[in-house]
Amino acid sequence: MRFTKPFWAGIADGSITTAYRWWTRPTVVEGRIYRTGGGRVRVTSVAETTPEAVTARAVKKAGYSSLGELQAYLGTRPADRHLYMVRFEVVDEPDPRQELAANADLSADDIADITKRLDRYDNASSHGAWTRPTLELIAQHPARRAPDLADMVNRETKPFKLDVRKLKNLGLTHSLRIGYELSPRGAAYLKRTS
Repeated sequence: MRFTKPFWAGIADGSITTAYRWWTRPTVVEGRIYRTGGGRVRVTSVAETTPEAVTARAVKKAGYSSLGELQAYLGTRPADRHLYMVRFEVVDEPDPRQELAANADLSADDIADITKRLDRYDNASSHGAWTRPTLELIAQHPARRAPDLADMVNRETKPFKLDVRKLKNLGLTHSLRIGYELSPRGAAYLKRTS
């Protein structure tokens, strides 16, 4: 779920537990965990509602100071969309992706599994094999802006960032404030397979 930076602290401390979104259909699933700028959250409910049904108390739980502020955020209802109220809770358990990324002690089976997954990404790609060149690019240019990295390999920034996110989901990279770096797992994999 996407939230702008002003909401992150409230999500992290548990004071923000509700979001309102205009959707044609829900894009989150009850019970599923999502990453936000304020930490990981588990969706506890998703329900269609109306702007008139939103209470002053609910507005506070969504991080707004008043009903008027929420209404200004929501704006005019898009013709093809419905208003959904999403309730969520902070997930305190460790992020398995971070634990995976920190593990540099790779077995032969780990190497084979990572290689298989990278090969699958490469084979499904419309722009050719990209996984290993991207890992090597990040290794050579840590903390470099994503647009700069994308330009180095003649790619558009947005699809490049989506691909790097796939590597992050495998525990091979970390996102920095600016750019990326290899995780211990990613560095170990690159060293073992170079």
